[in-house]
Amino acid sequence: MKSPLLALFCFAIAGCASAPQPHPRQVEHLAPLPVALDPNFSFRKIIQFFFNPAEKPVANVDASVGFERYYRSYGAVTSLDVRQRFGNYYTIFWRSKRPADVSVRFEYRQEKLHAFAQAREVTYHRAQGTTRTVFTIIGDDFIDDGRVIAWRVSLIVNGRIVAQNRSYLWE
Repeated sequence: MKSPLLALFCFAIAGCASAPQPHPRQVEHLAPLPVALDPNFSFRKIIQFFFNPAEKPVANVDASVGFERYYRSYGAVTSLDVRQRFGNYYTIFWRSKRPADVSVRFEYRQEKLHAFAQAREVTYHRAQGTTRTVFTIIGDDFIDDGRVIAWRVSLIVNGRIVAQNRSYLWE
């Protein structure tokens, strides 16, 4: 009698847990895609955070700014762990008003690579509503190639760009 109740409880808890964030994959060949903007897809907010290795925590700074630094370094035990967390963090909130298979592509340029563009992509199946996607350029990618100097993020449905946002320096 306890077993069915326990199974029902575990099932309910599992259903309430949020799905894990899919990991971005590196896009090998960047090919231009057709643009067909659709009002059913949009960006809500883009949060940028640069975890600077030269920056020391300041006591008189807003608490939310200090919290971000501690949040990004949480769990880092050794100095090597902390070093691997240095770099650029982009948290992108976007919305889909109808269910669709959506790919979020983050294209970026780094200071040591100049005009060479790279891209990372995450695909969501049957996405609807507001979704959060996180892209990080940290660790060896940041240490070897430098800070991100320009970026563009696109929502792609059926091989077409349906929404796009970019930094001021993206050409």
